[in-house]
Amino acid sequence: MATDVVMPQMGESIFEGTITKWLKKPGDKVQRDEPLFEISTDKVDAEIPAPSTGVLQEIKVAEGTTVQVNTVVASIAADAEGAAAPAPAKAAAPAKQAEPAATPPQPEKKVSEAAPAQPEPARAQQKEVIEFPQAGEEDHVRSSPLVRRIARDNNVNLSQVQGTGLGGRITKQDILDYLEKGAPAPSRATTAGAAAAAMPTPAPAPAAIPGELSPLSQMRKIIAQRMLESRRTSAHVHNLFEVDMTRIVNLRNKLKGSFEQRYGTRLTFMPFFVRAAIIALQQFPILNASVEGDGIRYHEHVNMGIAVALDWGLIVPVLKNAEEKNFLGLQRGITDLGERARTKKLMPDEVQGSTFTITNPGSFGAVFGLPIINQPNVAIMGVGGIAKAPVVVTDKEGTDSIAIRSLVHLTLGYDHRVIDGAVADQFMALVKKTLENWSEEIG
Repeated sequence: MATDVVMPQMGESIFEGTITKWLKKPGDKVQRDEPLFEISTDKVDAEIPAPSTGVLQEIKVAEGTTVQVNTVVASIAADAEGAAAPAPAKAAAPAKQAEPAATPPQPEKKVSEAAPAQPEPARAQQKEVIEFPQAGEEDHVRSSPLVRRIARDNNVNLSQVQGTGLGGRITKQDILDYLEKGAPAPSRATTAGAAAAAMPTPAPAPAAIPGELSPLSQMRKIIAQRMLESRRTSAHVHNLFEVDMTRIVNLRNKLKGSFEQRYGTRLTFMPFFVRAAIIALQQFPILNASVEGDGIRYHEHVNMGIAVALDWGLIVPVLKNAEEKNFLGLQRGITDLGERARTKKLMPDEVQGSTFTITNPGSFGAVFGLPIINQPNVAIMGVGGIAKAPVVVTDKEGTDSIAIRSLVHLTLGYDHRVIDGAVADQFMALVKKTLENWSEEIG
């Protein structure tokens, strides 16, 4: 008997999902709980595992299609059933791939002319390797849709690219570095021959072709909708505070090696900012609230949303009951959420229920940012880059001098409907004081 594969309901409020990529083809063997396809919903992107072991018999819903939850999107035949009739499943794939062969893209036509004459089956096989990597070669290479597109545009076999991400995941920077070094994939070198040698080293391919109208991804549509809704909902105001991080920078430099060795996780700056924000939120609970109709709901716990930049968009996983965690618990929670966000392992409830959000544009070099509030929060804190600068410092005797200090610029975006400027400034002054006079144990 065949097992139906259905669009899962990834949370009570989710009623549909978009299939963004099939990770297997009809005729491929699959193991139970092995990633089978990727979906995008209005809450999270995720990899959906196979419900049983067997052979992928049929794909009923194409990539890019949005369907209701519990819709049957594919079927998996038992091993014996799939083995009894392997020919039809495998015969369908070459037939589909052969359709564009009569009018191949111009660059590929040139490659074929430059390559030595060879039997038709061999040429078809090489074309298949370049355009449609087969199972066992690239199917198990972890990468994002953007990375795979860049690889396809440049005929790069991803199994030849060294990944530096979590679990060997290939990041956008990995593929761009590979292209910049001019390291050709074996399949490309074999088919290009003398034509490839005559061409200069290609520049890294852009994410989109100039002049091409690229449709918005499902995640991009959702981000656009949420940002516009937030702008229309909240009366956005921002303040900016400069914070001396020298004490924390020195502490981190001193302890980061022993911290990672002792606890098995890197020591980053984010838990310092999260802890300082928690202390200030407990002092000024109006910033840990939300507007409901004509009222204000003050939340019992601090559910800290931490924005994570992905190759394909932005997501805000939530560290629940953050005020109950010590410094080590915060660091482990932040690291875990970030890693699972990048590998599409988050569950819908892990990106819902935030009461305050922190975003970190400084990780990409920004001095500061003016973030949009993450609804239904009433405030969001942006963390700029930490950089050394000459500043005037005053000692206990009142003597001024010039010193090199590590500075960061923090911005607070807040909803002026419920938060007054004086309260927002007092909140940030307490965050600043906590960071500049850090005394809490970090392990």
